[in-house]
Amino acid sequence: MATQSSISQPPLPLAGRVAIVTGSSRGIGRAIAIHLAELGARIVINYTSKAADAERVASEINDFPVREEITGKGPRAIVVQANVSEPSQVKSMFDAAERAFEAPVHILVNSAGILDAKYPTIADTSVEDFDRTFSVNTKGAFLCSKEAANRLKQGGGGRIILVTSSTTRSLRQGFGAYAASKAAVETMVKILAKELKGTGITANCVAPGPIATEMFFDGKTPELVEKIAAESPFGRVGEAKDVVPLVGFLAGDGGEWVNGQIIPVNGGYV
Repeated sequence: MATQSSISQPPLPLAGRVAIVTGSSRGIGRAIAIHLAELGARIVINYTSKAADAERVASEINDFPVREEITGKGPRAIVVQANVSEPSQVKSMFDAAERAFEAPVHILVNSAGILDAKYPTIADTSVEDFDRTFSVNTKGAFLCSKEAANRLKQGGGGRIILVTSSTTRSLRQGFGAYAASKAAVETMVKILAKELKGTGITANCVAPGPIATEMFFDGKTPELVEKIAAESPFGRVGEAKDVVPLVGFLAGDGGEWVNGQIIPVNGGYV
């Protein structure tokens, strides 16, 4: 009778590949980083200010059981502080990944983003808050995509996945600057996919609806959260686990024929 240890395990689809996940110390980014690691990727955990949270994510991944097909020197996950709106820091993040794993980066998932929890109307949005929103959400996606377009492994397996938002479709009041910053990214990714012709690198957006993260709950009353949940056909707010299977698919070989797309993952919220 076969023992548990003698039963062969299914292959890991991302074994040997390196992934950078920005904004992965918490929320959707954290869940994506862990999921890609479960699929075999070696991960750069990126954060801006929450070092302890990022270290906890890396520790969780580095405690995964050893699998022979995950080759290469160093740990399964490393932590890199970088502000995605600063070009030199984005470049340094890619440099750190290549040094730590002695391999080119295969996958970029840009999940870093901010939302103004005051939910101001456009008329009441300050210029400073508008600039800050676009600096992180739009400029950050641009800088990460630019670096990835020049440095991801070519010839197959290269993936650029940008996390945007279903607010670009729901167009809720109080989300003017945020939705606009994400809509710009969605337009950019369609052009990027065409410009990457011949590289084997795909570029797509994943657009979650309301997801139960710290950023979602910030500034919302329990009554508003209940109202948003009731608007979903499923009668609930989404969870990070609802988003990660799509990202995992796009990151793997099976997602190669999906390119230049904006894919909502919102349970039918809009």
